[in-house]
Amino acid sequence: QVQLVDSGGGLVQTGGSLRLSCAVSGRSFSSYAVGWFRQRPGKEREFVAGVSSSGSGDSTYYGDSVQGRFTISRDNAKNTVYLQMNSLKPEDTAVYYCAAALFRVGFRPYDYDYWGQGTQVTVSS
Repeated sequence: QVQLVDSGGGLVQTGGSLRLSCAVSGRSFSSYAVGWFRQRPGKEREFVAGVSSSGSGDSTYYGDSVQGRFTISRDNAKNTVYLQMNSLKPEDTAVYYCAAALFRVGFRPYDYDYWGQGTQVTVSS
């Protein structure tokens, strides 16, 4: 069984930074791809970033709206994936969720089998 705990959200001003963490418990963490999604009120869950399993080269992927501002990384020694968010904008305000699936990054929520509980990010203008 795989469990995810995401954390690090908060309130930040426009242009500020936050780092989200996704702690993953369970075996074979390095075999899992981990993605970050976000959901704004009244909107569908949106792909933000993903990192493939280590066996797939730790490849990273980003949504168009965050490319160049957000960076995803994984630390297999700590079973943790990070999302560094810079140059934050009010439109980044959302609940952010991490999710895990074996091997490959998917771009749709249904590609993932396990989910964290979500962490709120609010960017004030």
